This record gives sequence, C-alpha cells and structure tokens, in this order.
Amino acid sequence: MIFIQRSQEPAVLQNKGKAEQQAFCEAYDAGKREFKFDSAIYGNPTVKTALLKMQCDKCCFCESKISHISYGDVEHYRPKGGYKQAEQDELHAPGYYWLPYTWENLLLSCTLCNQQFKKNLFPLLAPQERALNHHDDITLEQPLLINPSATDPRQYIGFRQEIPYAIDGNIYGKATIAVVGLDREALNEKRRSHLALINQLIAVIKLANKQLENTELQSVAAQAKQIIAEAILPTAEYSAMINAQLPALH
Repeated sequence: MIFIQRSQEPAVLQNKGKAEQQAFCEAYDAGKREFKFDSAIYGNPTVKTALLKMQCDKCCFCESKISHISYGDVEHYRPKGGYKQAEQDELHAPGYYWLPYTWENLLLSCTLCNQQFKKNLFPLLAPQERALNHHDDITLEQPLLINPSATDPRQYIGFRQEIPYAIDGNIYGKATIAVVGLDREALNEKRRSHLALINQLIAVIKLANKQLENTELQSVAAQAKQIIAEAILPTAEYSAMINAQLPALH
C-alpha cells in the first residue's frame, strides 16, 4: 500500500450524490432502515476514471495494476449496506448509508481485495464508538483498516522481502494485512517475482561497478538503474515493497 493523494471530487458526486445522501438521512429519520444504493452514481465512469488516475491504475490495497486483472471495484472504505467488526460476526445493517456517494469514502480496489477479503469488514479499535447513523460523531471512530488516502500506510506496514508485516507489531498494520489479504500467497508470489527481477538488476549494477572499463556492461547497468528508478515511483506495481527493500538491495 502507498499513500494516495485524493484528487478533486467528480461533479456527479457533488450534484446527484449529495442530494441522494440527504434523502437517505431524511428517510432514516422517518424510520426507514433499508436503502437501495445507485451504482450509476458511485460507479459513474467519471468517478472510476478519477479513481484510476488518482491511484495510478493500481488497487488501493495490494498495488496490483487494475487494468491488468479486472475492471476494478469502486470500494466503499466505510461499507454502505452493512458492516462486520470481525469475519465471524453477523452482518449489522444498515451500514454507513449516509456515505455511499461521499468522495472521501470511495477508493478503487481489485476484485480479490474487495470481494474475497474486505467485503463488509470494518473493524474499529473501540467498537462502542462506531457511528450507527448520520447523527453520530464519526470522528470518534478509530478504524483499524488503514485508509491509504488519509494515512500513509508506510508508517504501519513494512516488507521483509516480498512479505508484508506490521511494523513493531502495530495493530493497524496487522488488521489491514488481514482484512484485505495483503499476505495471500498468490499476491506474495507476484511480488516475489517482481523482487527477483529487481535483485537481478542490482546484481548487474554491482558487477558493472567492478568492471568500469566494460562499456557494454556499463550501458546495460544504466538501463538497469533506469528500470529500478521507475520501479520505486508511485505509478509502479508494488512500489511500497521495492522502496522498503531498496536500502538492503544496495
């Protein structure tokens, strides 16, 4: 995971979205507890395009390039329909019905992170502080799941080679890794292959440093340095892992 700088809110959320959310709040006050959410608003092409650009075409959680593996899911950080504190819990409904079209609550994730792992999970450090309706103070919540558009995940999640871990055993890193499956083996395998390539490039550079007279090797090493420089950019897949490993790789 990397920090995501949130861009300007799409117009459809400012216009239709805010009006719909206000209607939900009024309906709740009138006794309604079931809500039908309009995917044409939160899943509007302008919203998905903004999220794709904002996240460099990467899943907000695992950093896989979304366009390589799926169309991507518009992910509600705070789940709209219902929530669970833990996987074994029953689904509590309604969820955060007053936030389905709120820009700060929307991210784009790959289908695996969203549908097979996070789903309706939204654990809090103190569950008794959960906002149950739009009258409650949501700022009292202390989510265990890191929101990468609000908090820099690198403060809490590091990497030992390709394996993510919670820095100093912190609870936010542990919960985030578990909730979205950041340590699932299929993902570890993809990061492992990516890291192996970077290691090979580092080996070329080290060899070139010992053979300065070899102009052909120097040219290859220059290309290797360029590839590594691109691999640590926010636009690159698994850049958090590469950035975490780079001092050791040198």
